[in-house]
Amino acid sequence: MWCSGGRVTSTAANTPPHPVASGPCRTYDSLVEPTDNPAAPAPERYELPITVLPDDIDDLGHVNNVVYLRWIQDVAIAHWGAAATPEQQAEVAWVALRHEIDYKLPTLLGDGVVARTWVGTAETHRFERNTEIVRVRDQKVLARGRTVWCPINRATGRLTRVSEAVRQRFSVPAAPDATAG
Repeated sequence: MWCSGGRVTSTAANTPPHPVASGPCRTYDSLVEPTDNPAAPAPERYELPITVLPDDIDDLGHVNNVVYLRWIQDVAIAHWGAAATPEQQAEVAWVALRHEIDYKLPTLLGDGVVARTWVGTAETHRFERNTEIVRVRDQKVLARGRTVWCPINRATGRLTRVSEAVRQRFSVPAAPDATAG
């Protein structure tokens, strides 16, 4: 998937394009998320506007939990497509190892929604990514997610070590171990 002209477009089979609100996908440097490492630079946030569709609504009248997971994946993939070079995208694909989602407030049909994502720390084959789903009109956080992604070599389909450029672009330094010493 990639962000193109205000839409998230999918190349995966059985994954229809999901329309997003008008306007381009944007990257924000000014939105700062506290980290465990005060010496680390604040991670850049990437923002994707989303339109809530009638099919997103469950029988309780709000967005179904599975839809939040789709939005979290959509914004992560859009960020990779916007920030990685074509060469990096041709070499590396990402597979989710773990998703955690905290649902804060219901999202309703007609709500303007923005998915915001930023990278976290990384290990050799585990890259953390954080996401917030925010209602535009009042900036209330509707859901928060944390995903652990694993890099895969597109040619072999196997785990891969990413280049230093990818590691620097898609992770932040871990906090120093306070117990070490």
